[in-house]
Amino acid sequence: MAMVDIQRRGLMLVLSSPSGAGKTTLSRKLLEDDSQITMSVSATTRPARPGEVDGQDYFFVDEQKFDQMVAGGEFLEHATVFGNKYGTPRGPVESALMAGRDVLFDIDWQGTQQLDQAAPEDLVKIFILPPSREELETRLRTRAQDPEDVVKKRMEKANDEISHWAEYDYVIVNDDLNKAESELKSILLAERYRRKRQVGLTTFVGEITGSLTG
Repeated sequence: MAMVDIQRRGLMLVLSSPSGAGKTTLSRKLLEDDSQITMSVSATTRPARPGEVDGQDYFFVDEQKFDQMVAGGEFLEHATVFGNKYGTPRGPVESALMAGRDVLFDIDWQGTQQLDQAAPEDLVKIFILPPSREELETRLRTRAQDPEDVVKKRMEKANDEISHWAEYDYVIVNDDLNKAESELKSILLAERYRRKRQVGLTTFVGEITGSLTG
């Protein structure tokens, strides 16, 4: 018997977390293991760094072009970070969703709020929490060997980021990487099978009922 392939609309998967909670590792593992999901590519006004490829790492644009894109409503979300502007172009994301591909976003709570306003039906929001404050601080200290004042600032920022956890659809506590990865994949699989995203179901069901009554 042939496999049934029902057309579906892709989804936008947001992962947010304080620095040190494991979001980057989980994102990388998901992208490596799942060919149906791709990373969102942002536009930015900052100069390209050595080895970065335009259109692959970022879309590198000047200030004038960026402002024109904002005025034309071409971004799903945008922000200024340390003097440089960043934004998510609407066109490539919409094309991916229509083709049934999912798009992964590594953005903070402010960007997530903008996405929620722009495309709430396509959005799945997941917040990654550390198992404890002590563990988060340990990870920050051992990961980058930052000086004490930098660690303190990161911990203060973590408090602000964590305060927005209730704005997300799902929360994963990353106390074990393998378990967190399994939970992330389970959420993604379930969201892919939501009836509203399986846009080919109406036609498929019509064919079944038609064959039964015809």
